[in-house]
Amino acid sequence: MTHHAHASAAVPPVLLTTLLAAAGYLLLAVRLRRDPRGWRGRRTASFAAGAVLVAAAAAGPVAAAAAHDFRAHMLQHLLIGMLAPLLLVLGAPMTLLLRSLPAARARRLGALLRGRPLHVLANPVTALVLSVGGMVVLYCTPLYRHTAGNAWLHEAVHAHFLLSGCLFAWVIAGPDPAPRRPSVPARLVVLGVAIAVHAVLSQLMYAGLLVDLPVPDEQRRGAAEIMYYGGDLAELLLAVALATGWRPRRAPAHPTARAMVTGKPVRHRIFG
Repeated sequence: MTHHAHASAAVPPVLLTTLLAAAGYLLLAVRLRRDPRGWRGRRTASFAAGAVLVAAAAAGPVAAAAAHDFRAHMLQHLLIGMLAPLLLVLGAPMTLLLRSLPAARARRLGALLRGRPLHVLANPVTALVLSVGGMVVLYCTPLYRHTAGNAWLHEAVHAHFLLSGCLFAWVIAGPDPAPRRPSVPARLVVLGVAIAVHAVLSQLMYAGLLVDLPVPDEQRRGAAEIMYYGGDLAELLLAVALATGWRPRRAPAHPTARAMVTGKPVRHRIFG
């Protein structure tokens, strides 16, 4: 059985980055709470919960078990790549940043977010390929074997799953404004494709077909079940977030933040 190598760093890079982001988020949220407009506590709670899930997956018993048990590895990737990203994205970190920056800097950041690279990156198809496609590459090619013996490659895979998971959750149902966001039906179609790919991949894994996983059959089948049922749960939560919306459409909570990203004018200002 293949054993995962561990990075020499005391704190995994993905965990350190998440903790720093959470600390910055909490600092800005506390400052904004003093503002008359305030900041919703549920957003802060959501972001903090996402950071806790990353910490639970990247360190402690789950990470220790993932080094020798493929089922724990799959649980780790479910937390890092699907559940934690949804909670982090529902915290609306970009809206928080835009509201916290001085007006001039917020406008410059908004212009950057409206740039062509973000238009390509924020495309649901791009997000789908990076998120779901990453799982296919990891488990259907020799990549998993290489990550098992290379600690830094292993950490790079974790970073990819976290970032691609956040990108997918943001594009599909994130409360932060996105450039040229497709209609809800279009995003539901993309989500449906993701669900189908996860289902097929988990079934192939359970049967041991077209996957390259040097792990015991019992662990492989158990991991496939975690992927199937855990993925369903995460995607159901994402669908609920898309259907209900984190922010009412009739009265956007932060219209200027949205305008800075989409380029659409608003009647009144939030900054300055």
